[in-house]
Amino acid sequence: MKESAVKKIAVFTSGGDSPGMNAALRAVVRTASYYNLECYGVREGYNGLINNDFTRMGPRSVKNIITEGGTILKSARSKEFMTKEGRQKAYDNCVKHGIEGMVCIGGDGTFKGAKIFYEEYGIKVIGIPGTIDNDIFGTDNTIGYDTALNTAMEAIDKIRDTATSHNRVFFVEVMGRDAGFIALNSGLATGAIDILIPEKKDSIEDLFEVFERAEKAGKSSSIVVVAEGEKLGSIYDLAKATQVGFPDYDIRVTILGHIQRGGSPSCADRVLASRLGYGAVIGLMEGKTNVMAGMQSNKLTYTSIEEAIKKHNEMDQELLKISEILAI
Repeated sequence: MKESAVKKIAVFTSGGDSPGMNAALRAVVRTASYYNLECYGVREGYNGLINNDFTRMGPRSVKNIITEGGTILKSARSKEFMTKEGRQKAYDNCVKHGIEGMVCIGGDGTFKGAKIFYEEYGIKVIGIPGTIDNDIFGTDNTIGYDTALNTAMEAIDKIRDTATSHNRVFFVEVMGRDAGFIALNSGLATGAIDILIPEKKDSIEDLFEVFERAEKAGKSSSIVVVAEGEKLGSIYDLAKATQVGFPDYDIRVTILGHIQRGGSPSCADRVLASRLGYGAVIGLMEGKTNVMAGMQSNKLTYTSIEEAIKKHNEMDQELLKISEILAI
């Protein structure tokens, strides 16, 4: 490899945490060390840049973290970084430490901040997509998605046991404010009777039709998986409307919530994070900037941050169809 375009880099995690962020951080620090780059960890995302919370990191700083969920650098959403004054402070601290490139691990908000910072001050930035929602364009999967999916699946499997024992209908809410990837895949994997997601125009009539079909087929217990961003209303509204339509049903509501964010990352997430952490450092060394490292068709790719933010991964229509066919 020809001489590196950067000698000193910083890495931070920002926004909502996701399992595998530590594995990505480990890969960044160790790849930097291998190529003799100085690497600084910044605590609490953009807040750390503003508050000068930089720590020099080497291979031993990241030992044994590949198995851990969350992020050892902590994460935060920074209101101050949204102001010109906040970004100026952050830049001054980068200059103080001689930082020439930054690896920003996070989602949409993290990437928007990185893009503005590069445009205003010219510091090279590369994003690594760490979010359980899987809603970033330019990568087949985001770090944390596979783990969150498996957590949701295991929880719904356990709910099914009690649903079957008592002939109950469970409405289960999974994370996904703007994207239904967790709902669709966990619903298909657990045999949900219906899956309600923001990308699909659902109606209460359609839901009732599903229940009627299930009754005719002799189903005595059912699970409906609902993405938190579902447009029909809250999960409680859906449960109430169903109770009115089907007074004999024994209905329960479960919200899985932040359980989906935690836990030890799956093998797939550890490998993905390791590849993207390596890819981000290599990208900076090659002089790339304002891009996101991603994996597409099992190959390392770089997508402009603007594109990663603006475009969205499409919902697989065939999966939706399969989930309907196999539900009853």
